[in-house]
Amino acid sequence: MASDKLIHLVRHPQAEHNVNRDKSIPDTPLTPLGKQQAEYLNESTSDNIQARADLLVTSPFTRTLQTTQIGLPKLKSRLEAADQELIVLSRLQETGASPCDIGKSREFEGIDFSSLEDDWNVKVGDFAPENVRKWPRARPEREILSQTNFLRAITNTDRSNNWGNGEIRSFTFRIT
Repeated sequence: MASDKLIHLVRHPQAEHNVNRDKSIPDTPLTPLGKQQAEYLNESTSDNIQARADLLVTSPFTRTLQTTQIGLPKLKSRLEAADQELIVLSRLQETGASPCDIGKSREFEGIDFSSLEDDWNVKVGDFAPENVRKWPRARPEREILSQTNFLRAITNTDRSNNWGNGEIRSFTFRIT
């Protein structure tokens, strides 16, 4: 029997490596503009997506964790109150090996990293998009909000369909 899952994907707001396209900065944080974009994400999703989503998943990068805390606080708090923690999923990380795409720490206030593998920030293993696409199929939730920074791969779109910093798009997936 087929079922549908509504998945909302967010690209992180502007981070330091986006400003001058400097990929040499390790695990870049959001810029002041990026924090404003995250605040706008919060304002624009607070009464709809954040009030409804059943699951919140993020990659383990500083910029995506900041986006979660600034841009999705209502959802994070609501799920935590229901004993459902934020899921930090290493498979959602960028597939590149530039310093900006390699996480550097398991420490971030208010975030549980216990689900991460010991070598989560080493660029070995399987980060293939088709494997990431399989993950939500096994989840019982019907409406999922996830942030990731390789959105084109997950949605199978090309570079002509660029995502803006802090942009959110929703997709319905038929699970058969």
